[in-house]
Amino acid sequence: MASEAETSSGVAGRYAKALFELALEEGALEHVAIDLNRFNEALDAFDDLTRLLKSPVFTAEEQGRALAAILEQLKIEGLTKNFLLLVAKNRRLFATPDMIRAFRAMLARHRGETSAMVTAAAKLTDGQITALKQALKAALGQEVMLEERVDPALLGGLVVKVGSRMVDTSLRTKLNSLKVAMKEVG
Repeated sequence: MASEAETSSGVAGRYAKALFELALEEGALEHVAIDLNRFNEALDAFDDLTRLLKSPVFTAEEQGRALAAILEQLKIEGLTKNFLLLVAKNRRLFATPDMIRAFRAMLARHRGETSAMVTAAAKLTDGQITALKQALKAALGQEVMLEERVDPALLGGLVVKVGSRMVDTSLRTKLNSLKVAMKEVG
């Protein structure tokens, strides 16, 4: 089965691979992973940051200045900071979430883990994350690195994606299935 990093195409895959190789060379994989997680959490938390990354209205200089200030607030320094500022300078900030995803997949493969994305209606507790990791480890036979997302539209339950497989136990999906079944009956 192809890993997510191998299937990351184009710009995001190339940038993620370059960052991964530099971090590996400098022995900074864990530090970069922590910084990228912090940046990704900020992306999830602040819509304005997402707009800054995706909007073509801002010039590369404006994005760079704003990003530098944000990285300072998030206490992201060194290789990760330089990488993100280079991405801004090259007008590729729009691909940052895909770069982070590809980097995580490469890191998981390097560690001998499988990466999985879990989407829940609300932030999962540490106990829930631990239980989910244990269940996935039992099912897959290897350690799992989780990427968490929050989507209140799910209403409840989880959507777990591992590679090309997906398990959707969300309340939204169950209600949509019930709606379709009711239309067929009526």
